[in-house]
Amino acid sequence: MEFIPEARSAELISHELAYDAIRDALIAAADPDSVVFPAVIAHGSDRANRFSVKAGATRATAGVKMGFNWPSNKALGMPSHNSIIVIFDQSVGRITAVIEAGVVNAYRTSAADAVAVDALARPDARCLTVFGAGNQAGYECLALARIRPIEEIRVVNRDAEEARIFVERLARHGLRATLAEAEEGCRAADIIVTATPSRAPLFEAAWVRPGAHVSTMGADSQGKQEAPVALLERASLFCDLPEQSTRIGELQHLAGPIAAGDKPLTAVGRVLAGTAPGRQSDEEITLFDSSGIALQDLYIGERILAAHHGR
Repeated sequence: MEFIPEARSAELISHELAYDAIRDALIAAADPDSVVFPAVIAHGSDRANRFSVKAGATRATAGVKMGFNWPSNKALGMPSHNSIIVIFDQSVGRITAVIEAGVVNAYRTSAADAVAVDALARPDARCLTVFGAGNQAGYECLALARIRPIEEIRVVNRDAEEARIFVERLARHGLRATLAEAEEGCRAADIIVTATPSRAPLFEAAWVRPGAHVSTMGADSQGKQEAPVALLERASLFCDLPEQSTRIGELQHLAGPIAAGDKPLTAVGRVLAGTAPGRQSDEEITLFDSSGIALQDLYIGERILAAHHGR
């Protein structure tokens, strides 16, 4: 068994590597021969400390990803989020590699957003509004700036000081950002990204202008919600995995109409593979929900292993 510690995986990861790996993973997720097993959402002895176990298998790889959210770590000066990727040797049923992937996970999540935005947002999208000013929100901005000509970023966040620090952080990467209220940010945006732990809508559907793209990145367990149901009803809907998105993702709030066939929902991997249409017009509102699937972690883990061995 090979062990790749956090320092090494963080050294090897990049937005380019993550984008390529996640694009392949999302295409694989739409393959009938691939399997993504139901996610286990759990907690530690202290119920505030959460973790998830996600597993999957494709023709190329199989394994498990464990994600951790320990809010009390902030008081210790440690990251509250961490991640472990376990890749199996399928020939003998043993572990090939264990990869510590805290930083990798931030790249992986933002890469899923970037791949979806590349497939669904208008090519001329220039104004990005991001809800949230945490660690993940920063990775989202950097990933999207690689694939669209982002000229302006508007930051919506309840904590003004946290938002100010976030704007300074983006400036160090050459990105121009300003603070905004929710309505102002939405009405100006070509792309809206939500990267929060919210359990209630962050904005109103009427504020999203025709032609905009929305990526909801924060909902990954029952009860979480970032977008209003009225927007889900209005937009063309895409996701990483329909059965998971409607169970623990943003689209749990529209699960009934989707299950009944009253509202279409498309796996973005099908768009990437050319078996389903994406955006149909410049006036259409598209929405991508990312609940996070194990195949993303396994594919990025395989790329990390290859890079570690110089392949």
